[in-house]
Amino acid sequence: MKITLRNIKLIVFLLLCCPLVILAQKSHEKEILDAFPNKETIIYKTVDEQELDMTIFYPDAKKITSKNPWMMHVHGGGWAGGSKYNVLKKAFLGTLKSLLDKGIICVTIEYRLARGKSNAYDALVDAKDAARFLLKNAKHFKLHKKKYGVWGGSAGGHLSLLTALGKDSDFLGNHKLTGIAPKFKCVVSYFPATSLVNKDLVPGSLFEKQSSYDRILGDSLSNKPVLAKLLSPTEQLNKKSPPVLLIHGDKDKVLPIINSTYMVEVAKEKRADVELLTIKNAAHSFHGENISPSIQELNDYATQFILTHLK
Repeated sequence: MKITLRNIKLIVFLLLCCPLVILAQKSHEKEILDAFPNKETIIYKTVDEQELDMTIFYPDAKKITSKNPWMMHVHGGGWAGGSKYNVLKKAFLGTLKSLLDKGIICVTIEYRLARGKSNAYDALVDAKDAARFLLKNAKHFKLHKKKYGVWGGSAGGHLSLLTALGKDSDFLGNHKLTGIAPKFKCVVSYFPATSLVNKDLVPGSLFEKQSSYDRILGDSLSNKPVLAKLLSPTEQLNKKSPPVLLIHGDKDKVLPIINSTYMVEVAKEKRADVELLTIKNAAHSFHGENISPSIQELNDYATQFILTHLK
């Protein structure tokens, strides 16, 4: 690129303005967080010299008992990005508020992002360990040992499914948590990837790029077929799996809705309990105009599904 006065001005503008955008995003995030006065952040695991924490949102004190149902949120971000505060985005925020209002404790977790030597397998081990940690310390955090579920969107939707469906013995992590095997009552998964081995799901999706497999598998699909199967929710699904609610936009071009319709088909074959709520006119993360059901309606639907299974 030829360096001109105009280009120099553009570079200076971007350098000055980008930090302001980032700060604005953090400020907005903090503003939402401040609306939840009853919360605490706990380190649940240290791995590879990295501390992983979780933020626990509590209902009002008058709604708290000694044993409360709870939901654990696993964030999205392409397995390599995002943060635990994705739970504050429009796809989840309404449900978060409603669950807290109904006396459900909500937890949102950090995990190792798919960067460097880490991949989605490590993220899943962390999510499993987060649930194990919560169960081990259930009395301290006033959590029910039987009434709990998991939810998330996009990469977090994929990880949420596997956190509940995957065998614990396949995803062992912190040795101090060995022997604790979470049994989730329900899963709510928004616009997820559901299979890494079904080639019919690839066209028109992010899996047309090798970089997606690099993030998830740490290698190509041909070199890691066993791991790909292990990290495919449809492969882990069986008739004893907890009830699953999939919510997916029919205009999604990142992870097309065929991911969810395929999982429904597999569920019928395996006699598993999986239902799909289709959001018309909605792209990934439910972006779009005139989506139906609306954000509020889909949040309410997810809330009711969770409440039904955490009674």
